[in-house]
Formats: sequence, C-alpha cells, structure tokens
Amino acid sequence: MTTTDLPVFDAEFVRNLYERYRDLRAAGPVHQMRTVNGLPVWVITRYEDARAALADPRLRKDSSRAQELVAEKVPAAEDRGVFASELVAHMLNTDPPDHTRLRKLVVKAFTARRVEALRPRVEAITADLLDAMAEESEVDLLDALAFPLPIQVICELLGVDESRRDDFRAWTNTLLDGSDEDASRVAGFAMAEYLVELIAAKRREPADDLITALIDATEDEDRLSEQELISMVFLLLVAGHETTVNLIGNGVLALLRNPDQWAALRADPDRVADAVEEMLRFDGPVMHGTFRFTAEPVEYGGVEIPAGEMVWVGLASANHDPERFPDPERFDITRDARGHLAFGHGIHFCLGAQLARMEAQIALRGLIERFPNLRAAKSLDDVQWRYSPLIHGLRELPVHPR
Repeated sequence: MTTTDLPVFDAEFVRNLYERYRDLRAAGPVHQMRTVNGLPVWVITRYEDARAALADPRLRKDSSRAQELVAEKVPAAEDRGVFASELVAHMLNTDPPDHTRLRKLVVKAFTARRVEALRPRVEAITADLLDAMAEESEVDLLDALAFPLPIQVICELLGVDESRRDDFRAWTNTLLDGSDEDASRVAGFAMAEYLVELIAAKRREPADDLITALIDATEDEDRLSEQELISMVFLLLVAGHETTVNLIGNGVLALLRNPDQWAALRADPDRVADAVEEMLRFDGPVMHGTFRFTAEPVEYGGVEIPAGEMVWVGLASANHDPERFPDPERFDITRDARGHLAFGHGIHFCLGAQLARMEAQIALRGLIERFPNLRAAKSLDDVQWRYSPLIHGLRELPVHPR
C-alpha cells in the first residue's frame, strides 16, 4: 500500500471518531494512516498496547529529530515548521535525561499545593460565570463557561494579562488545527513574540505568580534557559485551558445526550468526581498522545512498526476498548473509569491533571445545582466538531440554562 492509499485522518474521521476507531480496533491493534498534510503515521488503537506505548522509551519525543523525520516523509514540510523555535523546547518534546531535568524544574514551581490553593478562586470565578448565565435564556456553554473559566484561572496562575485571552484562544485554535500551516505559522510566531515580551516584563517586575516561580526555579544550580522558559509558559498556557474547555464541553454534551445520567448526577451531586472521570474516558479532550517516533523497530499486538516512523497513541480509541472498559459506548457515571488514558501515562503524564479535574468538578457541580433543568438549544445530532489531529472539541454547545 502506498502512502496515498492510506486512510486519511481528516474532518470526516473526526465527525465519526469513535465509530471509525471501533472498526479499526476490531480489525487490528495497529494501523497506518496519513494526516491531511500527507504525513504517514502509525496509530496504536488498543488499551494495553497504548498504555505500554506511552511508557516505552523506544518511542521518542525529541522535537529536532521528529522534525527531521517529518521533512523526510513530507518534503514540502521542510522549513515550514508550524511552531516557532521558541515554543518547542518544553518537556513534552524531550526525552530523558532532558525531560527529567525540565520536569523537576517545573514541578518545583507548579506544585500540588499551589494548584489546591486555587480552589476558592476557581469556585468564585465559576459562581460569577453561572450568575451571568442565569441572566440569559440561551448561551453557548463554551463561551459562557467552558472557555472563560480555565483561561481566567491559568492567566491568573501564570500572571498573564487576561485582556489577551481572546488572542490566546485564537492562537491556540489555529495552532491545534492541523489543516492550515500558513495560518498556524502566523499564530505561532505571534504567540512567541508575546511570550518573549511577557517573560522580559516578569524579569523586570517579579510577582507572586507561576512565571516568576519558573524564572526563579533551580535544581542543583540549574535553571530554565530563556528558550525553555518561553516554551514552558507556552505549554502551560495552551494545555492549561484547552484541555479543560473540551473536557467540560464534551462532558456536558454526553450528559445532555444521556438524560438518565444527568438525573442521576442531579440526584447525587457528590458523584461529580466519578462523573468527571467517566467524561474523561468517554469523550476526553485529547484524541492522541502527541507525536512520538520509533528509535528502533517496535512491536505491538504482533504488528511491527519499523524504525524512524511517526506514531500516534490512540487515547480515544484505547479508552473505548471493550477489553478494558465493558460496553464502552455507554456513558455511565457509576462506572469505575479509573485507569483511563485521557491524561496519558508514564513520564509524560499530564502535569495539569489535578487542575483540570478540579475545574471540571467545580464547573459541573455548579451547573447541576444552579441549572438542574439545563437543556440543549439545538438538536444534539447536529453538533459540529473542530478539526484537529490532537484535540477533540466542539465548535459550540448552545443551551437553555433555565
């Protein structure tokens, strides 16, 4: 089979994501596909293989080598990198020992205590947003709650001017949409330019925020370089809101499509933590682990992937594997969804998982208690999904709060 004969991961695939992956998973554990830009990629579809792959040191993340491989496989991509060089030197794009060093430095600043201290502020922001929703007969849940909550929280945590939040949303949406490389390049360089200026300002005027903590973080007299600082702030800013936006949006969609589950949660709001875990499993915000590549031949489920190949770990597919989660297409907040791979696994497990869970739990409980009769304003059969090779999220979710 030639590259042009491979199935394409495109907008149509995203519209039918779980059906397509159900068929692929049943047909075999590993499949070749190609992106809309023509890049061939191997996709791991089953839970046990995906979990193993996420912790497999033979699957590398080094961004320099990954870019070389992409240029070899798609020559037109050479010198057309989407991300400005200042944005790629973060821990998600590195392997040990560099990854170990970077994560230690970031963990020193992004502590569990710092995250938990945000709880009262998350509750206050949520209450204000719900108050505003109560004044309207119809709102887009993404614009009214799912986006403004995490972007305000991450901006305050980092010490970023929230007036730029619409810029962040536009930049992020463009960067995560893999279909327009020119627009992505423009967005990437605009964001890099802003972050350079922001970090320079924090050096001049330190504050009690995460960026200042990252600037000051040391480990055995080591500290983040300027490029590493810019890249880490980029990662925290994008990941710190984008995943939560879609966790809330996708999760509320699942509840609206399953009114018995909405009723069960309304009857027992203390189940909100379980509900969020099932939301993460059932329709999590990240479809694939970020690109890895094979440093040597590897085998999963009896299928060999040669050296020098790009690999997606299919998180969305793995979380619907019936061998791990019986009756996986059923949304059930009473299910034991522990062990899902929505936040990854291994050394690259999402650093912001605690914050995302907290925000989603507070937002969901607030919705249930303030708007017990929340209902869709349009047919749920007509929802539109954003196209992205990475993020699974809605374009909008119109609802009637009352």
